[in-house]
Amino acid sequence: MSRAPVPDQEVLVLRALLVGLCAFVLVTQAAAAAKWDRPADAPRNAKQERRADTLEERLERKLATARKHRSVIRFFRNHRWLLSSSEHRARARSSLLRAERRLARTTKEIAALRKALRARAAKQKATAPPKTAICDVFGRYCKQAVAVAWCESRLQTTAQNGQYVGLFQMGSSERRLFGHGSTAYRQAVAAHKYFVQSGRDWSPWSCKPSYAY
Repeated sequence: MSRAPVPDQEVLVLRALLVGLCAFVLVTQAAAAAKWDRPADAPRNAKQERRADTLEERLERKLATARKHRSVIRFFRNHRWLLSSSEHRARARSSLLRAERRLARTTKEIAALRKALRARAAKQKATAPPKTAICDVFGRYCKQAVAVAWCESRLQTTAQNGQYVGLFQMGSSERRLFGHGSTAYRQAVAAHKYFVQSGRDWSPWSCKPSYAY
């Protein structure tokens, strides 16, 4: 015995209910995502959080937060009909606005953290001991550069022999061309520029890597 056909009006009602249910689920999920701002196990006290976390950890968390907010914004851009739906418009627009505002705030926090990391890195470089500074600048030529600097100045940034000064005993004309500074890092940077321009063969220096200490 065959089943009686379902009336068209009933089909339309069921379809509308299904669409409404899907929309409700989508908006609810997006709203929940828009409220997300940090991992569940993160400290709730802001001062405690700042004390406990390193700058890198805080930056990583803020980057994750920004990705979450962007996914919410992208969701509503791909489902614009929710923003004009009479049933879901208010909640959808509220969720989108919240995500946009929090993304703007998080973006500023990310910029501040990156600035702090750059400042810290610059401070570390400025206070780095000679060997560390030289190896940081010269990379794979680290051992050669340290050997040359030891021979030239015994790794003393204040070493001077007439017009030749610093770790690599650079003369006045070379310092004018490539720079100089009081820190090991700045002196290493200047020497590296000279080293690269001269062909990376240490020809400008009297000391050679083979004269290792």
